[in-house]
Amino acid sequence: MTTWRDYGPPDLPAPLSAALEAFAESGYHGTTVRDIASRAGLSVPGLYHHYPSKQSLLQGLSELTMEELLGRSEAALAEAGAEPLARFDALVESLLRFHMYRRAQAFVGSTEVRSMDPEYRAVYIGHRTRQQRMVDDAVDDGVAAGIFTTEFPHDAARALSTMCVGVSTWYRPGGWQTPEQLVERNLVLARDLVGYSHG
Repeated sequence: MTTWRDYGPPDLPAPLSAALEAFAESGYHGTTVRDIASRAGLSVPGLYHHYPSKQSLLQGLSELTMEELLGRSEAALAEAGAEPLARFDALVESLLRFHMYRRAQAFVGSTEVRSMDPEYRAVYIGHRTRQQRMVDDAVDDGVAAGIFTTEFPHDAARALSTMCVGVSTWYRPGGWQTPEQLVERNLVLARDLVGYSHG
């Protein structure tokens, strides 16, 4: 990752790349280990050498997805500095870009929480909570600075996250909006959501 704005293809091991493709197409429960092995160019025993179960594939994929999401969010905040609006804009832009460029991973993560073993599900939800806290804090800081006027900062923060995550369900490369246009328009919507006041 050169900067948090730069995206290439997902940097996933072949078994996880194959699992991502299969889960996105057929869902966790509709996917067989044999299908994943075939897509990865491995035998089933060869796949099990790397990942001992279908659940371990889901968990491995989910961990790498959340690691990248959180890492990019933290890098965006670090680059933005201390000014509340700059931090808010950078965080929203990072979330939007992630859910454009990693839309399959975001889709699998959001739809397959129900398929995770309970122990890992708690870990995964912890990652999501950490990401949401960044959004909560960004909105709270804007309210404290007097630039956001929303009466309901945490409701607005939750709605904001939902808006960004939702991009993964409809954005398509080559569509009617370029990534830059999508970011620009959704930053306007995000600022409206928190009641941004120019002062």
